[in-house]
Amino acid sequence: MTPELTSPRAELLSALPQPLPAERILVIRLGALGDVLRTRFAFPGLRALYPEARIDWLVEDRAAAGLAGIVGLDGVIQVPRSLLRWRRPWDGWRRLTRLVNDLRARRYDLALDFHCILKSALLAWWAGIPVRVGYDGTHAREGSQRFLTHQARVRPAHLSRFERNAGLVRYLGGQVSATAPPPLELPAEARRAVEGLPANPIVMHPGTSASTRYKRWDPARYAEVAVQLQARIGAPSLVTWGPVAGERECAEAVVERAAGAASLGPRTASLAEFLALLARARLFMGSDSGPLHLASLVGTPAVVLFGPTDPLENAPFPGVPSRILQHDVGCNPCRRGCPPLPCMAAVQVEEAVRAALELVAARTLVD
Repeated sequence: MTPELTSPRAELLSALPQPLPAERILVIRLGALGDVLRTRFAFPGLRALYPEARIDWLVEDRAAAGLAGIVGLDGVIQVPRSLLRWRRPWDGWRRLTRLVNDLRARRYDLALDFHCILKSALLAWWAGIPVRVGYDGTHAREGSQRFLTHQARVRPAHLSRFERNAGLVRYLGGQVSATAPPPLELPAEARRAVEGLPANPIVMHPGTSASTRYKRWDPARYAEVAVQLQARIGAPSLVTWGPVAGERECAEAVVERAAGAASLGPRTASLAEFLALLARARLFMGSDSGPLHLASLVGTPAVVLFGPTDPLENAPFPGVPSRILQHDVGCNPCRRGCPPLPCMAAVQVEEAVRAALELVAARTLVD
C-alpha cells in the first residue's frame, strides 16, 4: 500500500461517500510556475480515480511549461495571463468570451479548482461546468468558495502546498503518494541535449523570478560552497540560470568567484531540457523557487535556502530527501522583500556545505 501524502497535522474534515461521476474533467491551477509544479504531484491520484475520463488542465501561458512531461494528462488549455488581469476587463472582453465559449463547448462534467481564487472560480462557473470542486473558506481566497458546488474542508489552515493539494484529491476519494514523484516522460531529444554536461554535478541555481529577488542568497556564498565541495568530495558544481533578466549575471558571479570549482550551465531550450539536466545531478541547491520543485520531480535531493518565505507552506516534496536551512530573525516569514535581507544573510556557508555532504553521503549509500 502506497503511503498517502498526509502528516499528523493534516486532516480532512469532509469527504464524499463515493467519487463523483465524471467523463470530462477540467483541472484548474492557473499559475505560478512553482504552484503548477506542486499541483502536478497530486495529479496521479486524480488520474487513478478517473482512469477512463478525459482530463484537461487550464493554466496561464507563462506557467504552462510546468506541465512538461506529465503522464496521463489529455490536454492543456493555455490562457494568456494578460487576459486574466482584470484591471481593465473591457479591453479583453471578446477574448474572454471566446475562452468561456470554448470551455462550454468541451462540456466538462467536473472542474477541480486547486487555485481557488475569484478568477479561477468564475471561469468554471461561466463555463457552465455543473460540478465545481474546491476548498472551503479556510484555503479559498477572494470569496471564490461561493461559486463552488462542493467544498473540501482541509485542515489546518497552515499546511504545505503538497498536503493541501492532496487534500482535494482525497476529498474526491483518491490517494496521493508521499514517497514517489509523479511519472515523468522526457523527450529523447531533451536527454540528448544535456549528454555532454558533467556527470553527477552539484547543480546550483542562485536566481529567482524577477518579483522574488529578495529570496536570493549571496553569489559569493554559493561560490564558497562550490569551492569546499570540490575540495572535500571532488564534486564539480554546475550553476544554472533561467530566462529572467539578471539570472545569467547572477550565475556568472558565482562562477567567477568559485576559482574553477564551478562552471556555467548552458542555455536550456525548454523546461524538458532543464528537467533532463536536473535528473543528471547528484544534488540541487537553491532558494524556494520553481527549480526546487523541478528537482523534486526528477527525484534529485535538495538543499533549500529559506529566508523570508514560510518553510512549511513551501516545503519540498516529502518523498525526495532534502534539507531546509532557515533562521528565525524575528520578522520572517514575510513578503516584504526588504533589502538587505537579514534572514537570507543568516544562512551560513558552513551549514550549507554540511547539509550538502549529508545528502550526498545518504544518496551514495542508497545507490
